[in-house]
Amino acid sequence: MEPSARPAKRSSGATEAPAEPGGSPKRSRWAPPTLPTEPSLYDGPFPFYRRPAEEGRFSLDAQRRYHPDARQLRYFAPPPAEHPDPAFDLRHGYRDRYVRRDESQREGLEHLLQWVAGNRDRLRAQGDAAGRPVNADFVTWRGHLTKVLTTPYESQEGWLLAVSLFRGTLYVSEVETPAARQQREQRSDMLQELAYMGYKFERYMCADTPDGSPDPTGVVNTNEAFCTVVRTRLGSHSLLFAGEVDCTDPRGAWPEAPACYVELKTCKELHSPAQRKSFYRHKLIKWWAQSFLPGVSRIVAGFRAPDGSVAALETFETMKIFQLIRGDRGCWKPAVCMNFCEAFLAFLKRVVTEDDPQ
Repeated sequence: MEPSARPAKRSSGATEAPAEPGGSPKRSRWAPPTLPTEPSLYDGPFPFYRRPAEEGRFSLDAQRRYHPDARQLRYFAPPPAEHPDPAFDLRHGYRDRYVRRDESQREGLEHLLQWVAGNRDRLRAQGDAAGRPVNADFVTWRGHLTKVLTTPYESQEGWLLAVSLFRGTLYVSEVETPAARQQREQRSDMLQELAYMGYKFERYMCADTPDGSPDPTGVVNTNEAFCTVVRTRLGSHSLLFAGEVDCTDPRGAWPEAPACYVELKTCKELHSPAQRKSFYRHKLIKWWAQSFLPGVSRIVAGFRAPDGSVAALETFETMKIFQLIRGDRGCWKPAVCMNFCEAFLAFLKRVVTEDDPQ
């Protein structure tokens, strides 16, 4: 499904065939089912969302190889002051110490399914009234759900998902749209450098051991990743999904996973109330959705100056982000995002079940 920037009207499926001159009906045309995306349609109470629980974890190494362990987990090690001194240089190493993952290789659910296969006995042992080998209605990546959550407020970027039904569970993966492929292939050097700055920021903020110190001089390799596998429920839909996590805080207020994880972000420096308002409206929604879904408790942002240094650090507690936007009537609403996601999951269940020959 690729939602339109404009809300679509709900369709029941096939359309009636109008009569041709002389009384002969025209051949009917199948109309694909659609789901409206207008925010006002989902502006209601916040739906039930079970506290996410970590079901497992896995790592991807420098060659993008899967490992069923936490070897790539890093530890939050921020500077002692709110204003880093000396300032971080986020451009350092871009030309000679940067290994980029080949984004043209579409991985789909490959690594998540490797984890599922390695934990098949445990997943089966949990029991399921429907007799499914995986006790979940949906298996997917956190990033795919993030795009669904933000859809009611997204007017620029489309998306396309592929859904497979296997033994009672829907497996949801993303298909690259032609527009996204063109954007990736024509990405400017400036945008590539901005992406690097986000990864470089992690090098300044994370250590390899709980008591270690960051080493920002190393190679930035975007093949490497640590992923948490989370189980939760949205309304009547049970979810099992994986998401990449930047680091864990061994000295934080929330020692248990997934609340112990910290998301690291970068953003250009904000100089006026208007810029901060725009930041809350357009960027913070994605940060919130990405962290709220797996139960990550904090987002630490590095605000970068034009020269690539970090001018300031700011921490956002995921569960308190709504307090920053509730006074803005034109801003996004978490309840709208979650209600739309719940409706979308129900929509997928209905459409796939109707198309299932069984």
